[in-house]
Amino acid sequence: MIDDDKKAAAVAAVAEVRDGMLVGLGTGSTAAFAIRALGERVAAGLAIRAVVTSDASGKLARQVGIPVLDFADIARVNLTIDGADEIDARCFAIKGAGGAMLREKIVAASSARMIVIADGSKQVDRIGAAKLPVEVLPFARGYVERVLADLGGAPVMRDKYRTDQGNLVIDCHFATLEDPRATAALLAAIPGILGHGLFLDEVDAAYIATNGVVTRLERAGASA
Repeated sequence: MIDDDKKAAAVAAVAEVRDGMLVGLGTGSTAAFAIRALGERVAAGLAIRAVVTSDASGKLARQVGIPVLDFADIARVNLTIDGADEIDARCFAIKGAGGAMLREKIVAASSARMIVIADGSKQVDRIGAAKLPVEVLPFARGYVERVLADLGGAPVMRDKYRTDQGNLVIDCHFATLEDPRATAALLAAIPGILGHGLFLDEVDAAYIATNGVVTRLERAGASA
C-alpha cells in the first residue's frame, strides 16, 4: 500500500512537467517512482531534459529514456521533484535518508519550483522525529562529532557509508526541534559540515498520498 501511495503522489507531481522543461530529479525510493513516471511520459512524446541528485537516480533516468545533463554546467532548473523523510504543514522538510541531501539542496536552490512527493506516513504535525542527516568532510569527522554531541544532537556515524562526493554522513536526533531555522543556522556555522537535511525554504508544494487519495499542500507565498 505504501508503494502504491508513493506512486500515486509521483504521478500527480509529474503531471506538472511541461514540454521544454529542465527537471531536477531527486533521490530515494519515492523519487524513483517519479523518475519512472516521467520516463513513461517521455516515451509518449514529452520533450524534457533532466539533472540528477545522485548517481543512482542518473542511472535510472537514463534507463527509462530521460536525457540527463551534467548539473555542473547548469545555472537554473525549472522544476525539481523529490521525496522527503518528513514534511509538515509549513512545507518544512527533513531529507537525506538516501544520503543525497547536499546535492538535493543545491539542485533545489537552482530551481524555480520544488515539489515533494510522499506517502502519508511522512506527513507530520511538526518535523523533528526523523533522523537529521549531516554531510561531513572526512578531515573534520572527530571535531564535528564532538560539536554535534555538545549541541545535543546524539550523532551516529553511518557505518561504511560515503556520499557520491566521498563524504561522511552523521545522523543526528535532537531532543527537540522547536526552532528549525535556529538549528539550521547552527549546523551551517560549524566548519566541516558541508550540508544538512533541513529543507526550510526550498519546498514550494507537496503531493501526499494516503490510501490512494492524493492531497496537495502549497507553501504560503510559493510560486505557482
